[in-house]
Amino acid sequence: MSFLLIVVPGPSVLFVIGRALAQGRRAALTTVVGNTVGAYVLIVAVALGVGTIVERSVLVFTVLKLAGAAYLVHLGVKAWRQRGSLQAAFTADKPMRGGLRTLWEGFAVGVANPKTMVFFAAVLPQFVDRAQGHVVVQMLLLGLVFNIIALACDSVWGLIAATGRDWFARSPQRLSLVGGIGGLTMIGLGVTVAATGRKD
Repeated sequence: MSFLLIVVPGPSVLFVIGRALAQGRRAALTTVVGNTVGAYVLIVAVALGVGTIVERSVLVFTVLKLAGAAYLVHLGVKAWRQRGSLQAAFTADKPMRGGLRTLWEGFAVGVANPKTMVFFAAVLPQFVDRAQGHVVVQMLLLGLVFNIIALACDSVWGLIAATGRDWFARSPQRLSLVGGIGGLTMIGLGVTVAATGRKD
């Protein structure tokens, strides 16, 4: 489940790709690290309280799940409609940013990524076995697994984009395809989140 969510070119991945295309490999990898740290802040927040509230309340769970699913569909539609926007990230004439600023921007995207929020708050608690105890520790460990997968996958996206900068630049259609596939997959994920994971 984590892998399927992570590998999809969602907001964080598209941000990493845009940074790789505009500024290269180092900026992309720095962005990935910041994004991963931001995502783990969400994991800690969920583990320390939000996850428990969501798990125990059918109403909160359902509202959050449906709202998150609707937002994922919204993001997917938006990505599909604006699938050519990565070309602007490549051609933009912007000065190079410092490492700390790049790290901070990656962190901001990670901690504010609605796709990740939905997963941690609505999906992750379903995999916690309360009978085993140590719910917070289980959440933190499950979140760590998510983050390790995210770090690897996002890094691969960033490295591919940085390596293929010239190839992408020669064809706006290729950039459009990345955004289009990402949009359609986010729509599919949104529908899946809405239709599955019902609470007993």
